[in-house]
Amino acid sequence: MRLYLRHMGIHFRCAMQHKKSFFMQFFGQIVMALSMMLGVWLMTERFGLIQGFTPRQVLVCFSVNLAGFTLAELFFRGFDLFPGMIRRGDFDRALLRPRSTVFTVLCSDAAFHWAGRLLESVVTLAVVLPGSGICWTAERILALGIMLAGSSALYAALFTLRATVAFFTVESIEFMNIFVDGAREFGAYPAGVYGKAVLNVLTFLIPLACTQYYPLLYLIGRGPLWYALLPLCGFVFWIPVLLFWRLGVRKYRSTGS
Repeated sequence: MRLYLRHMGIHFRCAMQHKKSFFMQFFGQIVMALSMMLGVWLMTERFGLIQGFTPRQVLVCFSVNLAGFTLAELFFRGFDLFPGMIRRGDFDRALLRPRSTVFTVLCSDAAFHWAGRLLESVVTLAVVLPGSGICWTAERILALGIMLAGSSALYAALFTLRATVAFFTVESIEFMNIFVDGAREFGAYPAGVYGKAVLNVLTFLIPLACTQYYPLLYLIGRGPLWYALLPLCGFVFWIPVLLFWRLGVRKYRSTGS
């Protein structure tokens, strides 16, 4: 952890070398997140209840999902840029370092300007929670924290999954964005509104519903207590992703760059 924090400190100091650029990107992310939030708010206000969810309850789901995605993108930026490492042959150096390849790629970059989007999602969450109809208890506060942690873990795993494909294709392929950016778009609304078929996919294939829909049902009093633990599936999802990563490392052939 000490080594990881040193790496993050280096990346932050590098970002601060160009303060104007950093803060322009920071506030740009706030504006982008605000426009996304307004789109969801206007849509839900126009139609009122959506599958029994009020506009504020939908925004709770939206905010947690966006915060989880942003945290993953902020700290797992190295995996987002990983195809470039493969193309340039930089991954060869990662194989020679006395740390795991996942840790080396994780420390290779960070995007701190994404914190603007995180700030906006936290502010939105703080604004909509009081009128969301949630009867707060210690269990529900803990469930909200698990919901955020599970969402972050799931998106981090999806970033890693998308990066792993580069071992076999060298260049990233747009198809994989269905699983990352597509999950973020689907996660803007409770997964149950898309119908049973999509809900099953988002439960058993990519457990997005486990990190937002089911725990939200528990928060608003429409689901059992064990729904609050389902976001832990975001951490369980790392098991097949890491196995796939190890397969990719074994199949890796240097580009010779």
